[in-house]
Amino acid sequence: MPHDGHDFTEPPPDPALRVKALESLLVEKGLIDPAAMDVLIDTYEHKVGPRNGARVVARAWLDEGFNTAIKEDCSAVIADAFGFQGRQGEHIVAVENTSGVHNVVVCTLCSCYPWTVLGLPPVWYKSAPYRSRVVQDPRGVLAEFGTTIAEDTEIRVWDSTSEMRYLVIPERPAGTDGWTEEQLADIVTRNSMVGVEVIAEPTQ
Repeated sequence: MPHDGHDFTEPPPDPALRVKALESLLVEKGLIDPAAMDVLIDTYEHKVGPRNGARVVARAWLDEGFNTAIKEDCSAVIADAFGFQGRQGEHIVAVENTSGVHNVVVCTLCSCYPWTVLGLPPVWYKSAPYRSRVVQDPRGVLAEFGTTIAEDTEIRVWDSTSEMRYLVIPERPAGTDGWTEEQLADIVTRNSMVGVEVIAEPTQ
């Protein structure tokens, strides 16, 4: 499974090739700084977006009313509570992990993803192996991420589309009683909000 974005089973599609060619040309002409672009992409992929989603999850863990509300109309509730709104975030559905159900998200057609709460989709999420295999063998794919789900736990795979995107509310780990919303948000990861990771119990 190409989690780091360096392994591919097929060449990138034509749009990706055109973007790469354009990027190379702009760099060659000195119009963009590759290092600055890397920082910008990293910010949206790993910081800005996932941090937004982490705040939503932390609030859901602490406030049962909020948790119920986001499962009824996630986009509207988080827009009102946090101001998270915009393209790629109009129709977000929150699905909650429990002791009996584990949710994982994929987009089998392309890479539909809730940008407003998770930032840019990681390369592995867009890869053909993930998009095809997680539907057929979710336990096997999760194991490749280091995530083992109990055999008696149901795994539900949600297929995102341009009209519907999903946000997984992971299970709150033990050992976090009395934590503040900010402390809880700090332990929520992007991968846990896609469903390929379980948040570990914090160490003392």
